[in-house]
This record gives sequence, structure tokens and C-alpha cells, in this order.
Amino acid sequence: MKKLLILGGGTAGTMMVNKLAPVLPRDEWQITIVDQHETHYYQPGFLFIPFGIYNRNDVIKPKRGFFPPGVEVIISPIELIEADKNRVKLSNGKMLSYDYMIIATGSDIAPEETEGLMGDEWQKSIFDFYSVDGAVALANFLKYWEGGKMVVNIVEMPIKCPVAPLEFVFLADWWFTEKGIRDKVEIEYVTPLPGAFTKPTAAKFLGQFLEKKNISLVSEFSTGSVDSEAKKIISWDEREVDYDLLVTIPTNMGAEVIGRSGLGDDLNFIPTDPHTLQSKEHENIFVIGDATDLPSSKAGSVAHFEADVLYENFLRIIDGRPLLPKFDGHANCFIESGFGKGILIDFNYDVEPLPGKYPLPGVGPFSLLEETRMNHWGKMMFRWVYWNLLLKGAELPIEAEMNIAGKVMAS
Repeated sequence: MKKLLILGGGTAGTMMVNKLAPVLPRDEWQITIVDQHETHYYQPGFLFIPFGIYNRNDVIKPKRGFFPPGVEVIISPIELIEADKNRVKLSNGKMLSYDYMIIATGSDIAPEETEGLMGDEWQKSIFDFYSVDGAVALANFLKYWEGGKMVVNIVEMPIKCPVAPLEFVFLADWWFTEKGIRDKVEIEYVTPLPGAFTKPTAAKFLGQFLEKKNISLVSEFSTGSVDSEAKKIISWDEREVDYDLLVTIPTNMGAEVIGRSGLGDDLNFIPTDPHTLQSKEHENIFVIGDATDLPSSKAGSVAHFEADVLYENFLRIIDGRPLLPKFDGHANCFIESGFGKGILIDFNYDVEPLPGKYPLPGVGPFSLLEETRMNHWGKMMFRWVYWNLLLKGAELPIEAEMNIAGKVMAS
């Protein structure tokens, strides 16, 4: 009996177990998935909680409801991965052996990495929205806030869903306008990037949106510490930005067990082949989703495209076939821009976001690098797609590899 062990039951791990369980013969394969939490979080929904669009119940469901029958499910923290011995030690001391392993342990915020961030003002004048508790606390604060200077600060890259901080300031602009206090709120977007986004074309486009919405951009600001008493953030080169309300996107790190096990880099992300998704150190280990060190976005769409490639490569490796280097870093992101509209970008490792139609060239129904109401509804409909199709490993009419057809190339 061969053993497949999947570490992590979030988006990426759940997709993989649902894709592989139906095709691996049960009399030949034992599939085990391990996660430390019973609850599955729809993380893209955290963005909407501070503005009263979603609440906590809208973004959580029991994990077990998404795992297929016949799969061994273990809810437990992981103590250690002993990759050289093909085994994993759980916190209760139980050892799990494997022939192949898929690591999908994700990433999480680590506010403790920044001096002063988690002091007495945490969840008083300093909030995150990358956790459900942080998003709920921020919602309760904004409900009664009468205005001042709000700073949205990305401490360092990489982060989950790189467009989410931009979406937050766009939605904040809408929210404060609806409340009639926009003229009493100064919004400043502080990022370590040279512009509004990681890709220059999109950075220019999105930077124009910040200007249009009267949101100040402070770029190349690498946050070193927070003085919560004086209410200011301080960069490593000693620049300062003051605030009344700080919405932080803290350092994002891979799972602690990756660091303990010596499998990751300084941020606990695992060195991964950027095209096959095989571990660079261990041939029988694959890595997917936010756990990788790939220069692609840490986003649900990327995990979906990776899952299609990994599914094919896993079947090839167990059949003794060479892996196909098919993952191209494909990502697409709906960007809420406020007032019932949204933007869509589609890109990969090498190709910038381009104008055009998506997913059907020339038809759409979504427009790329353009603000439309349809893009907003695409974002809002995605929650249903996520719970009912994506997590269950369903085939979606979107290719894993980026399609250039129908896009307008820059001259």
C-alpha cells in the first residue's frame, strides 16, 4: 500500500485531495490529510468584514465537509517533518510515514516580527484584516470611528493576495463616502514597493486610481518598527509616517513547522521548482499554494492553477514519467474598486497585466485593466464558486497556463 500524505487542509490541500482521491485506486493507495484546525476560512472574504459586507459566519465552514470519503483526516498540529526519513511527527508523538508528500501548509501573518506592532494599541488603534479576528475587531472600530488619518501599511513582501491592501483603501474610500465622513478621513497607502503593485503596468494603472480617489501613496517604505504611543511607523532608513488608525499587513511567513524542520528559507517558504512544483531538495515532495517560495502571487487563483499542474505531474511521477514544467506563474485577481465596481488583472511570471477580455478572448464577460460593474459581480460571485466548485476540485473552464489570445499587447 503506497501512502500519500498531504500537509494542510486549506485551499490548496483541499483541492489536491479532491482531485487525487477519485483517481488513486483505494486498494493501492492510502491518502492522509493533516491540518491543525477544524475550521476552513474563505480568506478573500476577510476584506469585506470591516465594511459590513460579510460577517464572520460568511467566511467559515467545517473543513471535514470538503474532504472526500475514504481519506484519513487527522486534526493535529505537526511537530516535525523528517524529510530524509519520509515521515512526519505530530504534536501528540504519532509518526506518519509516506511515499509521497504534498506540502500545503500555507502562510500566516506574523505581527510579532515587527517591533512595537503588538503593544497596548493592538486592536485599539492598530488592526489587521488578514485574520478573521482582526477583521471583526476592525469592523467594530470603524462602525464608530469619526475620522482622522488612516494609514494602510504593508510591512514587507511577499504577502497573501497582493491586491487586498489596495482593495481595502478603495473600499474605505467608498465606505467613508457612504457614511458622509470622507472629508474627515485622510487615507495614506504605505508600501515597500516602488509603486502601487508588483507589476509596473498594473502599478501605473492602480496608482492613477489612488490619485483619483485622493489616497496618498508612500512607496519604498520598509517598516522597521511602530511607535504605538506616538502613533507613527518608522522605516529602516528612519522615515516616519504618523497615523490615527493603522491598518497593518504584517510580515507573512510560512508555517513554523517548516522552519523547525529545516525545509524553508528565512520566512519559512519552501524552495520549489517554479514550473513543476516539485521540492528542490526532495523528489518525492511537492509544494503548492502559499507554502512555496515561488515569485508568483500568494493567491487562491494561483493555487487553483498550480493544482491543475500538480495533479498532472503527480500522476506522471507515480507512473515513472518525467515531470512537465507547465506552471507559468499564472495569476488573476479581481480588485474591488468601490461603488459597485471592480478591476480584473491577469498575468504570469513573464507577462504583465494587459487589457482585453477574460476568460473568453474578445467576449469576456470580464474586462481586463478596466473598471466595470461586471468585474465587481465576478468578485462577489466567486465566494459561491469557491465553496461549491473550486474546493471540491471541479474542472473550471479556465486553463492553468495564461492565454495571450484576446489581450492587447503593449506597443
